[in-house]
Amino acid sequence: MTAQRFPAFSRLLHWLMAAMILAMLFIGIGMVASLADYHWLLSIHRPLGVAILVLVAVRLVNRQINPPPPLPADMPTHLRIAAHASHGLLYALMFAVPLVGWAMLSAARYPIVLYGAWQLPPILPQNDMLYAWLRSTHTVLALALFAVFLAHLAAALTHAFVFRDGVFQSMASVRRAKA
Repeated sequence: MTAQRFPAFSRLLHWLMAAMILAMLFIGIGMVASLADYHWLLSIHRPLGVAILVLVAVRLVNRQINPPPPLPADMPTHLRIAAHASHGLLYALMFAVPLVGWAMLSAARYPIVLYGAWQLPPILPQNDMLYAWLRSTHTVLALALFAVFLAHLAAALTHAFVFRDGVFQSMASVRRAKA
């Protein structure tokens, strides 16, 4: 059983982003499903996407400063590889989905309003064909993120209730990290 815990700031970022990403996925689905609420949901979706993009960058820096605790020594190699690959995929998707969303809106010349008059600059020139392609790509990547999110949750619950190896507790514990 692993006795080490993630530092408190790492746990805070993890759970904050988990809630934000889950909210974003449901807001995105709601935007597609409800024309009546589309603009209201969009006004939340855009700045929340920017916040996720900023926080994933903060998480990567934090991960370099505070590396995660080691996986259990007796963990099989294939599970170890799967854990590292899934985390890499999660980080890639957490970057890609908001960046593609920003690019998509840039290609359509839609502003990304953060607050009041604050807007992000476009990162691509206006191009209707590119917008259409990026819109589809944004959807596919968001659904992929949701699938990887669910797989990550399933793996975490497996560590908690089946393996009982301390991996889940290293992120879920509210106690202070052991030195």
